[in-house]
Amino acid sequence: MSAEATNPATPGPVAPATPRRRSRPRIDLRRLVGAALLGPASRGRLPDAIGHVVEVHRAHHPDADLETLRRAYVLAESSHRGQMRKSGEPYITHPLAVTLILAELGAETTTLTASLLHDTVEDTDVTLDQVGEQFGAEVRYLVDGVTKLEKVDYGAAAEPETFRKMLVATGNDVRVMSIKLADRLHNMRTLGVMRPEKQARIAKVTRDVLIPLAERLGVQALKSELEDLVFAILHPEEYEHTRELVVENASRADDPLAEFADAMRAILRDAGIQAEVLIRPRHFVSVHRFSRKRGRMRGSDFGRLLVLVNEDADCYAVLGELHTCMTPVVSEFKDFIAVPKFNLYQSLHTAVAREDGQVAEVLIRTHQMHKVAEAGVVALGNPYPAPSEEQARARAAADEERVDPTRPGWLSRLLDWQEAAPDPDTFWSTLREDLAQDREITVFRPDGGTLGLPEGATCVDAAYAQYGEDAHACIGARVNGRLATLSTVLRDGDTVQLLMGQDPASEPSREWLEHAHTPAARIAIQRWLATHPAPAEPDGPAPAGDPGAAKAAEATARSAADPSGVDAPAPRPGAAITVGGRPDATVRLAGCCTPVPLDDVTGFLVRGGVVTVHRAECDAVARMASAGREEVDVSWGDTTGCRVSLVAESFGRPHLLADLTEAMALEGAEIVSATVEPPSQQRVRHTYTVQLPDAARLPALLRAMRNVPGVYDVDRAQHHAQAAAEPA
Repeated sequence: MSAEATNPATPGPVAPATPRRRSRPRIDLRRLVGAALLGPASRGRLPDAIGHVVEVHRAHHPDADLETLRRAYVLAESSHRGQMRKSGEPYITHPLAVTLILAELGAETTTLTASLLHDTVEDTDVTLDQVGEQFGAEVRYLVDGVTKLEKVDYGAAAEPETFRKMLVATGNDVRVMSIKLADRLHNMRTLGVMRPEKQARIAKVTRDVLIPLAERLGVQALKSELEDLVFAILHPEEYEHTRELVVENASRADDPLAEFADAMRAILRDAGIQAEVLIRPRHFVSVHRFSRKRGRMRGSDFGRLLVLVNEDADCYAVLGELHTCMTPVVSEFKDFIAVPKFNLYQSLHTAVAREDGQVAEVLIRTHQMHKVAEAGVVALGNPYPAPSEEQARARAAADEERVDPTRPGWLSRLLDWQEAAPDPDTFWSTLREDLAQDREITVFRPDGGTLGLPEGATCVDAAYAQYGEDAHACIGARVNGRLATLSTVLRDGDTVQLLMGQDPASEPSREWLEHAHTPAARIAIQRWLATHPAPAEPDGPAPAGDPGAAKAAEATARSAADPSGVDAPAPRPGAAITVGGRPDATVRLAGCCTPVPLDDVTGFLVRGGVVTVHRAECDAVARMASAGREEVDVSWGDTTGCRVSLVAESFGRPHLLADLTEAMALEGAEIVSATVEPPSQQRVRHTYTVQLPDAARLPALLRAMRNVPGVYDVDRAQHHAQAAAEPA
């Protein structure tokens, strides 16, 4: 894997020695050099070079079969013999160091076997088939997953395509990424001999891709050290300042954290709770972030206290005792046991304060939780253990897919969208953007299912997460039962109902791209936009063959002829209205409320002897009465035909206007005039004045319009501005 070594004289980002800091033992390169030069041991005897790996491995897995490790080392050592790292050590020291890192995290034997062999196929004459024949399909798969693609074949795309290959392999077995992370950690530890520009390039990829992956897979032990190593390379001045802060704190005569720890041990001992209280120093990046956020740091800010217990219930018992006997900082309490993080992390977080102002952060978890918090997926081993014969038969009968408990929603989404990003540059840039979104929310579907989305996701993202490219037909959403625009940002726990149109030719709005945060949504929308470029002259004539555009043009023309959009072209005899005491009066049905037969109505005498008729509940009635207008007794006659104005509220989509006018025509409505307001936040408001042969058909017309996909409300028009302008 082209691992690079360091010059031992080049200082790396090593934390100052302090009695409180407990770091994992690091591999002794000088010891490995001597052991590796001895060559393989006699058959059946473990080589000296892997003795330290075996010792650590047995601490986690006492019954492990070590013969496989012996054979893997023999093959790796003989294959890499003669190859040297840039620092001059035998190359075999690199796979040994990677294997030791994984052994310290508790990886099982198969992972360690693959890590010993992870560079053989890439850098030696060993083939994947040979690995499979000697060590089985699992080891072969893991080695293949971390093997780089050749630059000769892929050119500049080799690095992004290698990561794509690795992520796809991780989707089937997370141990692939475990080996890659350990490999990168050892390479970062030994990066000092590289040119500064190459160090910076590798550090940036580590920062943008591998550290977020380590975080999402819960491998905090690797993530923290990788962060410090990247910090030292990319920000040397800030790193040095942080290092000075840590050294200064280590030289303090008093240790507030030790005092807190002693007090907690006494409290828990008196309560009869068996617990281990440890001091966890912050790593350099954590100290740097804390100092920038809080300013001057106190002694207790340089670390946290870790309380380890045996059972989940003991965690809450410890919490109760600490909050009872010490002063809790209530705002710092978080329960990640009841609600684990998306990366498997579980713990109780709290903080306690002393009278002198020192505050100690406390983490409370079981030993198993701690193992998972440090090692993440590495601690879980093979997510796909071989099923028993009975399980295999039951699974086959039910046609059941195997479920990976370590494959969270973010990984499934990543694997889905990468398939739609064939271009390496698009994949590489989108991967970095996706991994930068390090928090996740869960929203609920009406059917009880859930969608995992990154924080900041909108209804657009939810639509593409649920329906893929079929989300092009989405016309709106309800969030927690209320209508919402597709740009609405979702919160953890929201219930989202996506409203889908029925037109198979539905198109996404170009505005959606502004509200899409997930790669799946952005890629799907961009791909559609790429194949459907915007018209060169959007204000020009409607494209031929587009009934929606034709209808819209027709409606615009009618609107120009009748700017009010609601009144009849001229006052007309109200044949359906009888005016008490004025049989020859000219009657006009008010455009603000467009009364129809069977409505409760009232009339007012206006200029020119015209009687304007309003629905009794119209807002204009009270205003006209208070203005002293003469009220006239009116009633409906025998005529049942009517003219009415309707307002339709809808989500924007192609062909909506055509579908609406067709639905109205089927109900016998003749459109007299129509206006369509410019879309606002993907919503469109339509106003129609229609002539009905029978007022009794109005309810059916309203139902038909509401049933058009995309329309969420239709009602009688109420035009307050026009009512206020009634002529005197």
